[in-house]
Amino acid sequence: MLFDVFRGGYGGSQLLNDITAGAIVGIVALPLAIAFGIASGVTPDQGLITAVVAGLIISLLGGSRVQIGGPTGAFIVIVYGIVQQHGYQGLVIATIMAGFLLILFGLTGMGAIIQYVPYPVTVGFTSGIAVVIATTQLPDFLGLSTGPVPSDFLGKLTSYYGHIQTVNLWALLIGVSTITIVIFSPKFARKVPGSLVAILLWTIAAHIFNLPIETIGSRFGEVSASIPTPSLPSIDIATIKSLLSPALAIALLGAIESLLSAVVSDGMTGYRHKPDAELVAQGLANIGSALFGGIPATGAIARTATNVKNGGRTPVAGVVHALVLLAIMILFGGWAALIPIPVLSGILLVVAYNMSEWRLFARLLKSPRSDVLVLAVTFILTVLVDLTVALEVGVVLAAMLFMRRMAAVSNAGFITKSILNGGANDPGSITNREIPQGVEIFEVYGPFFFGAASKFRDAISVIKSPPRVLILRMREVTAMDATGIRALEDVAKKSRMEGTILILSGVHAQPLVALEHSGLLLEIGEDNVFAEFEGALARARELAQ
Repeated sequence: MLFDVFRGGYGGSQLLNDITAGAIVGIVALPLAIAFGIASGVTPDQGLITAVVAGLIISLLGGSRVQIGGPTGAFIVIVYGIVQQHGYQGLVIATIMAGFLLILFGLTGMGAIIQYVPYPVTVGFTSGIAVVIATTQLPDFLGLSTGPVPSDFLGKLTSYYGHIQTVNLWALLIGVSTITIVIFSPKFARKVPGSLVAILLWTIAAHIFNLPIETIGSRFGEVSASIPTPSLPSIDIATIKSLLSPALAIALLGAIESLLSAVVSDGMTGYRHKPDAELVAQGLANIGSALFGGIPATGAIARTATNVKNGGRTPVAGVVHALVLLAIMILFGGWAALIPIPVLSGILLVVAYNMSEWRLFARLLKSPRSDVLVLAVTFILTVLVDLTVALEVGVVLAAMLFMRRMAAVSNAGFITKSILNGGANDPGSITNREIPQGVEIFEVYGPFFFGAASKFRDAISVIKSPPRVLILRMREVTAMDATGIRALEDVAKKSRMEGTILILSGVHAQPLVALEHSGLLLEIGEDNVFAEFEGALARARELAQ
C-alpha cells in the first residue's frame, strides 16, 4: 500500500499532515502500549516493542492506507491466560503460529469471509473481554494487597472482597482522577491525549511527594530503552499441539479486529482497504513482534481513528507513529519506571468501558431469540471460562442456528392443479397447463443444504406408484451443498431402479456447477436438465408418449 501511494503522487502538504498525525498517534499509543503490556502479564517495554515493531510492519505492508497497529485491549485476556499457563516462551510460539495462520488466511482469500463472523459473537466476546479487563484492574485501581489471586472470574471477585480492608486511598484517588482526566480532557485540549496528561501529572506528583503507591519500577524494575535482537524459541510438536487452540484464537481475534478497524477507517476516508493483504501484513507483524520480544498485535480502531482525524491519509503516518514511539522509548524509557500503577489501571478501565459496547449489547437483547442465545453464551463463556472457548462455541452455535433457520425456510412438496403455485401471473405456474398422464411435478423451495435435505427425503417418500417422468423444479433453490446433492443422488438412483426418468428444471448457476462437479449431471443426463419449466414440460411430454 505504501508503494501504491508513492506511485500515485505524494505531495509535501500530505507529508506534513502525515507526520503531524503520526506524532500525535505515537503520543496517544505510548501509555496504551505500556498499560496493555502490564495488563497482559508481561513487562511494559514488551508492550512498547510490540507497538514499534508490529506498528511499523503493518503500516509498511498492510492493505489499509491509514491502519495503526499495535497491542490492543482485546488481546489482554487471551495473552494473560497463555502467559500464566505456558510462560512467555509459550506466548512467543503461539504468536508466531497465529502469524502464519493469518498469512494463510490472507493467501487463501479469507479476508472477506472473516468479516462475516456473526455480530452477536463479536459483541459477546468484546463485551466479555471488557468485563474481564475491568475485573483484573480492580486491585491496582484500589491499591489492594491481595497477593496471588485465583485465575477464575468469581474467585477473583471473592479474593478482592476478602482484602477490601487493604484499600490504598492514594491509589483510589489517582485512579479516579485519571478516569476523570481521560474523559474530560478532550473538551479542553483535543490534540493532547488525556491518558498522557494523567501519566505526566501523577508521575511528577508521586515522585516529588513520595506517595505510598506502587510504580512500574517497584513492580518490574527498570524499563528497557532499546529493542532486543530477534530470537527464536525452541519448538517441539507437543508444544505446537498444546498451543494450537490459543494460536487460532489470536489469529481469529486479530483478523476480526484489524478488518473491523479497516472498515471503520474506510468509512472515514472514502478509501477501500485490501482485506487479504491486510491479513498477510498482520501475520508478518505478529511474527516480527514475537521474534523481537513483543506480544500479539492487530489494527487498533481508536488509534486508527485518531490518525484519520488528525490528517493521516497514507501509511507514512503509521511509520512516523512507530518511529516516534521508538524515539520516546530510547530517550525517555528510563523515566517510565516512575509511572504509578493506578494511573495505568484508570486508563485501562476507560478502555474497558469503551470496549463494552453496552448500548449495542442492550439493543441486541431485543433481537430474535437465537441471536440473544449466541450473544449470551459467548459473553458468559468469555467471562467465566476462556476467550478461546467462547469464540469457538459462539461461532459454532451461530452456524448451527443459521442452519436451523435455513432449514425452516426450505420446503419441498408435490404440485397439483389445486395449487396455484404463484398464480396466473407467474410464468412458471402450472395452472392452465396440460400435464401429461404419468408425469409428476415436485418442487423444492429454498437453499438445498443438509438442514433441508431430510425434509426433501420425507416429502418425496410419499410417492406410492412410480410415475413415468418426475420433474423436479428447482427455481427456488439458489444454493446446494454436498448433503443436498447426496439426497438428489438417492432420488436419481431410486428413479432409475423404478424406471422413472428424472428431469430437473429451473436450475441456478451454483447448483448446476455443484451437479457438474459431483458427476450427477452426467448421470441424470444433460438432455434432462433445463433452465426453464417449458423445456422440462416439453421433454416430459416427449418421454411420456
